[in-house]
Amino acid sequence: MKASWDIFCSVVDNFGDIGVTWRLARQLVAEHQCAVRLWVDDLRAFEKICPQIDIQQAQQHQDGVEVCHWPAEWQSAVAADVVIAAFACQLPHAYMEAMADRARAPLWLNLDYLSAEEWVSGCHGLPSVKFRGVQKYFFFPGFQAGTGGLLREAGLLERRRRFQGDPQARNNFLEQLGVFPATSARLMSLFAYENAGLAGWLDALATDVQPTHLLVPEGRILGDVQRWLGVDSLAAGALQVRQSLTVQVVPFVRQEDYDRLLWCCDFNAVRGEDSFVRAQWAGRPMLWHIYRQDDDIHLDKLEAFLALYTRALSPGAKAAVLALWQAWNTEAPMGQAWKNLLQHWPEVVAHAEQWCLEQGLQADLAAALVQFYLNWI
Repeated sequence: MKASWDIFCSVVDNFGDIGVTWRLARQLVAEHQCAVRLWVDDLRAFEKICPQIDIQQAQQHQDGVEVCHWPAEWQSAVAADVVIAAFACQLPHAYMEAMADRARAPLWLNLDYLSAEEWVSGCHGLPSVKFRGVQKYFFFPGFQAGTGGLLREAGLLERRRRFQGDPQARNNFLEQLGVFPATSARLMSLFAYENAGLAGWLDALATDVQPTHLLVPEGRILGDVQRWLGVDSLAAGALQVRQSLTVQVVPFVRQEDYDRLLWCCDFNAVRGEDSFVRAQWAGRPMLWHIYRQDDDIHLDKLEAFLALYTRALSPGAKAAVLALWQAWNTEAPMGQAWKNLLQHWPEVVAHAEQWCLEQGLQADLAAALVQFYLNWI
């Protein structure tokens, strides 16, 4: 009999939380034959990455997953065999009572945020709080042995390599988005939070000897792009040229198409958690805009990742990557940091692919969750 899984997602920052949980839910169904309910409190945000969702429906099936609206006024529901509270969201009290009333208590997991900090492997899998005898456990995604790994569907890297090795497939996909970059242009994507450092970066791209075609998915960074361009508004399809820089706004697309967008680009600026992981699977140079936290504790997480990510680089390339990422995440001037990175471009390109392959050797997050459950039984 299939194990039943309930995944609870409270949408905090537009798309990051739902992006992770939606990928996870589909993979548990497709690759591990689990029966999955995904409880989401904001179906409008979900609709952006899953356009076929009906936001009026309290319950529906999408890609084999039972998608349920998580209402403010909770309705009774039978607790599943495995219960995941994504990113420390608080489960409805009545549901927790249903967990405790089961003849056999469920496995209760807090799926935490991704971090490369050293303490993560020591806390992964440890027991947390109890509720009426139901034990909760910490489950941490991560980049090293002793963690839960990263979300990675079966065959993902092989599909990516085939796509990147097929220029016609790349051109066909870009054409569907209305994107026609010049042959000599560096194609880049920009998905980020608001950032005062953007103007200096765009200045550097505009004055570069090599042309750049910058794809900007609809999102929070658009206001900063508009200000630099001196225009009142930008919508999907808008295209503006300033010297060597072409800026094009592309629509927010479903997750599979966003993966392909990242695969098409020579450089990807990403934000949060879901796009951060997907950019790594793209095997291309990248820049991460980490979610800002109080007292700048997010910078500790950034430094921990950079320590891992740059350890195989030469001193010059490492310094260039560190400077660019640190400037971007402190909203410092970006122009010189970008120019310095270009001095090490071939090494940075090769390193991005090597890092991807190294991470691909680990068990993926969905498989690690299933194995944790099997061991717990």
